[in-house]
Amino acid sequence: MPLQVGDTAPNFTVKDTNGNTVTLADYAGKPVVMYFYPKDDTPGCTKEACSFRDNYHQYLSQGITVFGVSLDDEASHQAFTAKFNLPFPLLADVGGAIAKAYDVLGDRNGVNYAQRVTYVIGADGKINQVYTTVNTETHATDILSALSA
Repeated sequence: MPLQVGDTAPNFTVKDTNGNTVTLADYAGKPVVMYFYPKDDTPGCTKEACSFRDNYHQYLSQGITVFGVSLDDEASHQAFTAKFNLPFPLLADVGGAIAKAYDVLGDRNGVNYAQRVTYVIGADGKINQVYTTVNTETHATDILSALSA
């Protein structure tokens, strides 16, 4: 079962799309949206990424950092980012450590993947919202609507 609202978001250090080191603690004092997804460049994952891409300026204007997280490597993330012009970093959780820490590591026929779950982490480092049911086409706007409610 995914982490719950009120839980402290587990810290992590991992490489992003461009090989930069990302540590959640570096974003202390700022809200973060972390969306986990199964696989780069698949239909549902592409719709979800493009939903965040198309609404990214609204996240930036509210000071919110967006991270996509999957078990794909940096090369896969680079190709996915280039193909769909994604403006936000994708985190390369190759070993599944982040997915495991956030309790979203799934297994399908012996192959690990990140389940489609999104966490909204407040500036205080606590989880404010958890989305376990996602409409991939409208997910980014659904979150924005909830944040402004």
